[in-house]
Formats: sequence, structure tokens, C-alpha cells
Amino acid sequence: MTSTPTGRRVTIDGLDSIAFDRTFRAGLEDVWAAVTESDRLARWIGEWTGDPSTGSVDFRMLYEGDEHQAEVFTIQECQAPSRLVLTSQVPGEETVWHMTLTLAEHEGTTTLTFTQSVGDDPAMAGGVGPGWDYYLDRLVAAETGGDPASVDFSDYHPVHTQHYLNMFS
Repeated sequence: MTSTPTGRRVTIDGLDSIAFDRTFRAGLEDVWAAVTESDRLARWIGEWTGDPSTGSVDFRMLYEGDEHQAEVFTIQECQAPSRLVLTSQVPGEETVWHMTLTLAEHEGTTTLTFTQSVGDDPAMAGGVGPGWDYYLDRLVAAETGGDPASVDFSDYHPVHTQHYLNMFS
């Protein structure tokens, strides 16, 4: 399968970011659960541990090899079930990623808009863009009865790297 890059450049809180939209024939609460509940996240991206009421959780990607270190996700804002603002950072690394998830429902269809900053280095867009297209397509597969494992990362990276680099050049 050949994928198509879907991200667009946006500025959020003064940060260069990439935004992605995915639409689901599902209610707002169901899509919210798919992007916030650890067992649902584990089907397509990773899992978190900890207590979100403390303001942060440890998140570990499950589909990037066993060596992937857990990141600390700090909850900056949570307006369930429609808006979640997070920062993430791998312990010991300087880069802080800023992410926003916004959900809106209209007549039984929910649109998820996901954004992530590209950090201080616009070249990061070459990995951020294809990576999120890949993971969000895995989410769509998981939530529509498909097999997330059928989504092949090589259809996204490095195929779409230049597309995303060009957004910030």
C-alpha cells in the first residue's frame, strides 16, 4: 500500500508544528478512549503507566523495538473528552515535544486533530511527519476493525520525509 502524507504546517503557542486529522464514525467518548486509555493505546502505539491525576505518566512506544525508553508525558491541560495538551520528554534528553489532541463530534462522526511540535530543529519534521501519519493510520485500522500490523512503516518513512522537510524550508 502507498500512503499519502496528510500533515499540514501550523503554529501553536508560537511553536512550529504539524497537524493531522483523522475522522471516525464513532462518538466522541469512544475516540477519546482510543487515544487516552492505556489498553486501547496499546493496540496501535504504546502504553502508559502511572497515575494521570498526578499530572504525568510514563509512556512507552510498543512498536519501535524493545530498546525504546519510556518518555514522561506531562498533562498540561485535560478537558475530557475533547482536548488534551501534553508535553513529552525522554529522561536525560533536552528535547521537549508539545502535543495537542482535539476531538469534535458532529452527527455521530468524530474528528481527531493531533498536532506535534517539531522542536527547535525544523529538520525534525522529516521524522515527525511520517511517524505520525503511520501511527494515526494504525489508530484508524485499530478502530475500524482492521489490523494495525498491516500498516507498514516503510510506506511512510523515508518515502514522505522530503514532503515534511519542505514544509519548514
